[in-house]
Amino acid sequence: MGLNLAYTDGQTPLDEDEKEDLLINSISTRAELDEFEQKNIEDAIQWSLTRKFKAAQILSESFIKDLHKKMYGSVWKWAGQYRKTNKNIGVDKLEISTTLRSLIDDAKYWLENSVYEPDEFAIRFKHRLVSIHCFPNGNGRHSRMIADIIIEKIYKQPVFSWGDSSISEETDIRDKYLKALRKADKGNFDLLLKFAR
Repeated sequence: MGLNLAYTDGQTPLDEDEKEDLLINSISTRAELDEFEQKNIEDAIQWSLTRKFKAAQILSESFIKDLHKKMYGSVWKWAGQYRKTNKNIGVDKLEISTTLRSLIDDAKYWLENSVYEPDEFAIRFKHRLVSIHCFPNGNGRHSRMIADIIIEKIYKQPVFSWGDSSISEETDIRDKYLKALRKADKGNFDLLLKFAR
């Protein structure tokens, strides 16, 4: 039985080859997939809570890849590996590594020179990361978790609430989140900063 996924607005469809990399053969629906992914993500959150990370460690290509693998490695073979196909969002697959390095270099400069307040630093990093769209899937949840790790581990402040609800499902909260992301795409981060808190 194949994996039959329905996508909501803002979700990245998986290619058939990517679907074949599902590690749990009994999964056949979006609800089942979400359940297994959520369990894996909760394990990754627990892992991050029990570790101390330095800024240089968080702001690295290896950490970004390792975190994605922690979040999805029990569900997908491609977890932690850059996508090999182009998607409805993100840079060209061949530009992922260089674009990500540019973001990391910018973020290190922002941090060293106190360019942004803590919340804005974390949210700008999250936004640029999700716009690169490094992985076949899970980029939104991954970028939000990176923002939480940045705000908690680098700035010693509480993690973001992200609307106090699941933003993976079609709800008013998800609509607000997507609207805030689209404003940020145009350079206005006010709504996304407000939504995150």
